[in-house]
Amino acid sequence: MFIILVIGLGCSMKGVITKEGNKQLSAVELHIINPLLIFMSYQSDYSSKLLHGLLWSFLLAAVSFGVTIGLSTLMISKKRPEHSLERFSAVYSNCGFVGIPLIRGIYGDEGVLYLTAYITLFNVLVWTHGLMTMKESRDMKSFLKALRSPSVVAVGIGLVFYLLQIRLPELLYTPLKYVSDMNTPLAMLIAGSAAAQTDIRKAFKNKGLYLVSAMKLLIMPLSALAVMALIPAPTMVRMVVLIAAACPVATTGTMFAIQYDKNPERCSEFFAVTTLLSGLTLPVVTMIGSLVK
Repeated sequence: MFIILVIGLGCSMKGVITKEGNKQLSAVELHIINPLLIFMSYQSDYSSKLLHGLLWSFLLAAVSFGVTIGLSTLMISKKRPEHSLERFSAVYSNCGFVGIPLIRGIYGDEGVLYLTAYITLFNVLVWTHGLMTMKESRDMKSFLKALRSPSVVAVGIGLVFYLLQIRLPELLYTPLKYVSDMNTPLAMLIAGSAAAQTDIRKAFKNKGLYLVSAMKLLIMPLSALAVMALIPAPTMVRMVVLIAAACPVATTGTMFAIQYDKNPERCSEFFAVTTLLSGLTLPVVTMIGSLVK
């Protein structure tokens, strides 16, 4: 995955992927490929074990977000000039672009199935708590918008198909599977291209970058792990939630920052640097998580 990210970085530097092109690729990934992959993960035989694991993943995802939101409020003071950006970036991870291909590579479709719980809560919270954090005001109307996001809709439809055991005919299943399999390479090309469009040297001059990177990549996921370890959930479910929480900063922050004039360049720096650093931190966090029984 990291090698594909480097290829994306090279494509951007050579002009093969432009800034506008990367934006269009991101739209395809976000609105078509990610939801398709989520839906296809539910195209499996019914198992009470899988359903049980899915319920556990919803619980652990809620615990993880509760821990990270609480810590971001305590550790990032309102006195900081860009506290809203830093709090948002410390809590919300790139669980779709980075999390899906990573978890699929480690745990297969079963892991992606459990990840859908985290993604569902992510979409609900990012459009409610996340949006209010960025705007520094309350706006509960965004909750309904969150429920209409492609990934949440894909979870709802996929779950209905799974519980009723509705299987797609081969004529539909095969092409949709081909498209969903594009997730990993396309997501990493997008991430690499986005990183190339950021002035990394300038980013490292911002002290807030070090705080956000440490919290997002290490402090937040390991704190969530410490709490999740107290809950007798299946190991795979705990690992899926841990990896999702340890992913780099979400690109959603940049989009919100653009919309509300909150320094999108800073959010892009958080995303680019944490994406590069996650190549080192994700294996470490995963290894620590695997030692917890």
